[in-house]
Amino acid sequence: MPEPSSRPLAPPRIEPLVAESPLAGFRTLLYKETLRFWKVGFQTVAAPVLNALLFLLIFSHVLERHVTVYGDVAYTSFLVPGLVMMAVLQNAFANSSSSLIQSKITGNIIFVLLPPLSYREFYAAYVIASTLRGLMVGAGVLAVASPFVELPLAHPLWVLAFAVMGGVILGSFGVIAGIWADKFDQLAAFQNFLILPLTMLSGVFYSIHSLPPFWQDVSHFNPFFFMIDGFRYGFFGQSDTSPWLSLGVVCLCFVSLAALTLAMLARGYKLRS
Repeated sequence: MPEPSSRPLAPPRIEPLVAESPLAGFRTLLYKETLRFWKVGFQTVAAPVLNALLFLLIFSHVLERHVTVYGDVAYTSFLVPGLVMMAVLQNAFANSSSSLIQSKITGNIIFVLLPPLSYREFYAAYVIASTLRGLMVGAGVLAVASPFVELPLAHPLWVLAFAVMGGVILGSFGVIAGIWADKFDQLAAFQNFLILPLTMLSGVFYSIHSLPPFWQDVSHFNPFFFMIDGFRYGFFGQSDTSPWLSLGVVCLCFVSLAALTLAMLARGYKLRS
């Protein structure tokens, strides 16, 4: 019978732990926020598309034969980019603001704050999801409007740039509103007395050159005007103001809102208290 080996047993091999991806938390939160609006798509995507289509049918029926813009652009053609951008802005704001206020009121915001998630990742996830919803609704409006109007596309990159920037800006605005508001009626006041008037008075339904000089000057203090005017330039190659000026104003708005939002998140304002 062979004698047992006198060599010591080798220690068990321990497999090294695989380090988790540093962006795992960001991807999870982004997935959660995207899935949140996608699972109720009839409410968050289809309903805004239907609202924009009703605006298009009513206004085009009433004003198509009476109004031309930029000298040779039919009113219905002029109206469609404004409705698309309005849908992008309003839905990007609604996504981030409603998500945060619901999480705060129900108390499940704690499940977002406890994981090792940086405030930059928190901001990026909410804003990207909001921008995705805004772009999806805008694309839907453009798709349902296309059978009713011939729409040129003079500068596609300008269209994409202003659509994305508009979604990012209003997504940031929504994060600020969702953090600041403690109740749904405070959020509703924010939307009804700030977002809605700024959108409706931004040139969605008219060119500001049709306004008296005083109101033309007032319109230039509305940042939403520059978002919509620059977006419309991408279709027609014409606009009420320089697209480069519009892009500069939009970029300045984004930098300012992003800095404010990140500062609020870094302090944990109304989130960790």
